[in-house]
Amino acid sequence: MEQLSYFGIALLMFLDNVFPPIPSEIIMPSAGLAASQGKLILTGVIIAGSLGSLLAAALLYWLGHKISQQTLFKWVDRYGKYLFIKSTDVEKSLDWFEQYGHRIVFFGRMIPAVRSLISIPAGMSGMPFWKFMLYSGLGTVIWTTFLACVGFYFGENQALMQQIFHQVSYFIMAIVIVVILWILYRRHQRKTRHQSQR
Repeated sequence: MEQLSYFGIALLMFLDNVFPPIPSEIIMPSAGLAASQGKLILTGVIIAGSLGSLLAAALLYWLGHKISQQTLFKWVDRYGKYLFIKSTDVEKSLDWFEQYGHRIVFFGRMIPAVRSLISIPAGMSGMPFWKFMLYSGLGTVIWTTFLACVGFYFGENQALMQQIFHQVSYFIMAIVIVVILWILYRRHQRKTRHQSQR
């Protein structure tokens, strides 16, 4: 991390969003640990990580905006194995976006695999770019700050760091489930109200 510096962190986080097997859960805590040792500055680490992620998100959004679903699935079937992406992963992210709308962009930035793919359906759906970048930016900054701080404060204790990651993963999934249930409940309410007005 000391040799890669901030540009290297941004590049690795860019790749994390394009190639799911390169995990931010290793990159950012390692950078945070380097910051705790005085080799980097924590704020610089967070900014570099966030910028790399958002550049990748913007690129994937643009791809989603420019290509059709049919072209995307053909490309994934042909080249996805090199990026460790399957058609089922893309289909799942498209379904998630269709069902839960723009909110999933915010939460998707904190979920592995979904983080890499959620930008494409956002572009395909015609979600306004400014709105996409706002939601992505909020989710990305929260996630990269959390990961960098875990490395900064607990990087020397690997066992504790892993425990924190596990607990937070459950917490994020619980929030996502609550949000999804809330959306479904609101949709059911609207549908019931609409039927009663007929």
